[in-house]
Amino acid sequence: MPRSSMAEEENTEPVRPGFPTPRVKRIMKLDKDINKVNSEALFLTTCCADLFLRFLVEKSAEIVAEKKRKTLKLEDLRIAVKRHRPTSDFLLDSLPIPTVSMDRLVTDRAQSRPIAEKPVPAGTRRIDSFFRKSENEAPTETNDS
Repeated sequence: MPRSSMAEEENTEPVRPGFPTPRVKRIMKLDKDINKVNSEALFLTTCCADLFLRFLVEKSAEIVAEKKRKTLKLEDLRIAVKRHRPTSDFLLDSLPIPTVSMDRLVTDRAQSRPIAEKPVPAGTRRIDSFFRKSENEAPTETNDS
């Protein structure tokens, strides 16, 4: 008997996807064009989603290892998606844009010009001029007693 058929006989354990199939079915039915979902199609879609997520996590883990870190960040996921062209074509626009870290924000502010020096687009004015007193306006005194 050929070896390949023996291997098929030994593996009698059913394949079970990692995602709950009722939830995947509910997601599939969010598409207005889908009325019914065949059980075989549901099973294959669930397995594909599971395999795709495993693939994405493995590629993201490679990015984390390259950067010699142990924590996976959104930035690592975006890099993994960008590196894999078929995934990038449909998924990159759906990923949220990473937020700027506070450390980077502080260094950016230190290097940037003061607001008053930045050019204003044509036809607009700065909001800070609205809050300044005009030169010909006399200061007002308040009586707090």
